[in-house]
Amino acid sequence: MKIRYTLRALADLEAIFAYYDVRAPMTAKALRSAVERALGRLKEFPHIAPVTDEQGARVLTLTRYPYRIYYELDAEAEEITILHVRHARRRPWQRTK
Repeated sequence: MKIRYTLRALADLEAIFAYYDVRAPMTAKALRSAVERALGRLKEFPHIAPVTDEQGARVLTLTRYPYRIYYELDAEAEEITILHVRHARRRPWQRTK
């Protein structure tokens, strides 16, 4: 499976890592590693996360860190699109129409 990112997802990750780089550099490093491991598992097992109320979107919750990775799976194209990365305490994500 190939992983692709939307511009929004890239901006989300950049903002999250920038926040931790300034406040807790060791946490930033560990969080990057956790995201990489989660995406690696996602490549291996793309159906691992439950489907959300948003049509076609699934959500993978990071263990140990309070973030959720929203993604779409295109099994035919063998591609995973990361849509959004969001703090788990924020209200659930809704796609803009």
